[in-house]
Amino acid sequence: MDDAGGSLQAQMSAMGRGGRDGAMALRMSDAATRTRAIEAIAAAVRADAQTILAANARDVAEAEASKMAPAMIDRLRLDAERVEAMARGIEAVAAIPDPLGAEMDRWDRPNGLDIARVRTPIGVIAIIYESRPNVTADAAALCIRSGNAAILRGGSECLASNLAIHAAVAKGLVAAGLPKTCVQMVGTADRAAVGLMLSGLEGAIQLIIPRGGKSLVARVQQEARAPVLGHLEGVNHVFLHASADLDKAIAITVNAKMRRVSVCGAAETLLVDSADAQRLLPAVAKALRAAGCELRGDARSRALVPEMLEATEQDWQTEYLAAIMSVAVVDGVDGAAAHIAAYGSAHTDAIVAEDKIAAERFADLVDSAIVLINASTQYADGSEFGFGAEIGIATDRLHARGPVGAEQLTTYKYVVRGSGQTRP
Repeated sequence: MDDAGGSLQAQMSAMGRGGRDGAMALRMSDAATRTRAIEAIAAAVRADAQTILAANARDVAEAEASKMAPAMIDRLRLDAERVEAMARGIEAVAAIPDPLGAEMDRWDRPNGLDIARVRTPIGVIAIIYESRPNVTADAAALCIRSGNAAILRGGSECLASNLAIHAAVAKGLVAAGLPKTCVQMVGTADRAAVGLMLSGLEGAIQLIIPRGGKSLVARVQQEARAPVLGHLEGVNHVFLHASADLDKAIAITVNAKMRRVSVCGAAETLLVDSADAQRLLPAVAKALRAAGCELRGDARSRALVPEMLEATEQDWQTEYLAAIMSVAVVDGVDGAAAHIAAYGSAHTDAIVAEDKIAAERFADLVDSAIVLINASTQYADGSEFGFGAEIGIATDRLHARGPVGAEQLTTYKYVVRGSGQTRP
């Protein structure tokens, strides 16, 4: 997209109008048509794999030349396995139940009115994201499944990849008899396009979803003229309660941190109960260091594991996205919950405990979108929740929290059936 065919504002306004048309087409379509579209997109991604990989190679080369952080390049990079995983993820969305028209609740009133709360699309959703080209495929599939039109704007660092994936999306829509405007991609790196999307495109956009770093999310939340579904960074914690089984503590902590350090579900801080830190911390720290993780601890942690670097105040609030973990010794569940409340991002936090009462108290006290008991934080993923895919992990408290799948991209309306009632 450039200004040769008119101003950027005119082109973005046209995308808004196209989004409205696409949303209406999806609302009028049936579940089978939406399923065919999603399956056709998966087939097109597989058929266009070499084109997608070639485009991604250009993006990665430019990112490396610009000295982009390794964690960000890992998010950006595609290979044959990741493209196939993208296609399988799209197929998983096609296989989940269509949420539209589902009755969430239904009841009768004494006056004979029959009232139902029914799932319905939101309308046109703008999704602004960075680095991960697979978001293009996930967002397209989830929006189609939920009957919403999508206007996508990925980061400039993955523009070629996103355009190649979007071309496959367009092929799948056409194959199912749906208009291309059901899913549109902003084809320019001009940051002014983001500002225009945040304006709401003359009322066309009903919801904005940012997925990226703190600065992107902050800008969207400050400037958006439409509702925002926030996805903040993952400053996630693993808390080892005094009752924790040592083998579980080691396995869960190492997996939570080191399985893939660049994902938002990676644990960034280890909290250890002072009541049995001497048993737990040295062994877990040894396993983390053996896996290549640098540790930065508070005074009580370093007293038990002197090899740790000294943690600073900044460490407790940092999403490293790297093989680095901060460590603190805290006093029981209440101490862990207080630390998480002070420094966490309300994303994902876990406890390892054999004491069920302590585990449930942790779940009650920690107000994060996802709280896990005796499981790795790396399960913070829509596909692991059975959603097929996700657009992100919502850390807001309204509309949706946690993995945002197709059902979370719907709203509801009330359908009231009567037999001639009039209100006195």
